[in-house]
Amino acid sequence: MTIATFAPLFQAQAVIMNSKKINSALISVYHKEGLDDIIKKLADFGVTIYSTGGTQKYIEDLGVSVQSVEDLTSYPSILSGRVKTLHPKVFGGILARREDQHLSQLETYEIPEIDLVLVDLYPFEDTVKNTKVESEIIEKIDIGGISLIRAAAKNFQDVVVVASKGEYEQLNDLLSQKEGFTDLEDRREFARRAFKVSSHYDTAIYHYFDEGSEDLVFKQSVHEHQTLRYGENPHQKAVFFGNMDDIFDRLGGKELSYNNLVDVDAAVNLMREFKDGDPAFAILKHTNPCGVAIRSDLSQAWQAALACDNVSAFGGIIISNRPIDLTTAGQIDQIFYEVLIAPDFDSDALDLLAKKKKRILLRITSYPEITSNYKSLLNGTIMQDVDLLSEGANQLKLVTKTTPDDSQVNDLLFAAQCAKHLKSNTIVLAKNRQMIGMGCGQTSRVDALKQAILKARQFGFDLKGAVMASDAFFPFPDCVEIADMAGITAVIQPGGSIKDQESIEYCDQHGMVMFTTGIRHFKH
Repeated sequence: MTIATFAPLFQAQAVIMNSKKINSALISVYHKEGLDDIIKKLADFGVTIYSTGGTQKYIEDLGVSVQSVEDLTSYPSILSGRVKTLHPKVFGGILARREDQHLSQLETYEIPEIDLVLVDLYPFEDTVKNTKVESEIIEKIDIGGISLIRAAAKNFQDVVVVASKGEYEQLNDLLSQKEGFTDLEDRREFARRAFKVSSHYDTAIYHYFDEGSEDLVFKQSVHEHQTLRYGENPHQKAVFFGNMDDIFDRLGGKELSYNNLVDVDAAVNLMREFKDGDPAFAILKHTNPCGVAIRSDLSQAWQAALACDNVSAFGGIIISNRPIDLTTAGQIDQIFYEVLIAPDFDSDALDLLAKKKKRILLRITSYPEITSNYKSLLNGTIMQDVDLLSEGANQLKLVTKTTPDDSQVNDLLFAAQCAKHLKSNTIVLAKNRQMIGMGCGQTSRVDALKQAILKARQFGFDLKGAVMASDAFFPFPDCVEIADMAGITAVIQPGGSIKDQESIEYCDQHGMVMFTTGIRHFKH
């Protein structure tokens, strides 16, 4: 016979050697929902259960025998419950390798082996969200629990660890399937999950203490995730880490794709500029707004936004700052779009829009308060503050002799808000709080302006009396010259070029208005 003949036998023996019966368990949890079946199964398998405080009472109320950790250690819970399980008789039983040297020490010091550690940590993150009282937050930093988790996960060769309520169901299934036994693969997987829990917990605590610190460290930990169909292209895998339920109620349509999510993020950031004002609509394509308009009536705002570029609107992302009524829904329903976002939908409007099964309808419930954004590049990550600055009347510095009217000022501020959300180099042309032309992503600002003028004319807009916004300064007076010849009468730009005066002088000579803001909005 060859060695291969005995291979199945060796494999079976290896499985048996790796399989261990749970004879004892330490259970100390914050969340007790979902424990009943686990505890009853452990009792049926004859497992000795150790526990503390509220968990011990919970187990006793189920009619299951339980031994208190205080009896095991001969020490009561002290320091207002801060010290309960931190004792060699607990950690010795968890950390001991099941080999002669360690087992003899357990026998000498009368320490029982502990085969299962089931812990659920104090809800630190929830406490931070719900209170600013530091004393309450600090008391939710779990010390004993996190130590038990790390100890049990380290000794996964012999101990199974369950580190959160999210793992209760998996443990319950395992107990049913293997009747109180675990294999090495099971224990290793639970250990992996346990270190995920402990690292996430420590990261949350670090961020609490790190707020406002100048000692910069890049630490992020997000458990919630959603596997996407693919990335930007079908050959790219993609995952979204986060919880969209905190921001949206999905009311209909297919699952969001990677590209959908990138565009939705851009749409939400743009509409944040207008969310508290008059009815507004924006249409975006590949993260760039191709139609933006504000009107006193929602339906009119939609028609004006669509008129900006009804070609690019095909397959775009639509967002409004007001609930969608039936009249507006009927107009929107006439075009193909990927995603429609609004703070709400009238019931009859929702009924109409939901008939298109693939079109995604999102009710936005909150605008996320994000203050930093990140991007991976080269062999690292760059971080920056989110561009939350928006020009207001108090940021405007009139640098020309011609005095603007209120309508021009309103249009200039509107155009600047739109320009902030377009890829650089960008130019926005606006009139009557409607974006009538835009050029973006160009290597030359002159090319961006020419593109904006061309698009405006393509869609039938009269540029006479329109205004222009630029995301950065003009290095030469050529842009204001071209704008003037097209009929544009007012300009807003950051300023800061060594040749600013040349652009200003041209405006003065031709009766144009120019404001500088001192705020640049590059968007790469």
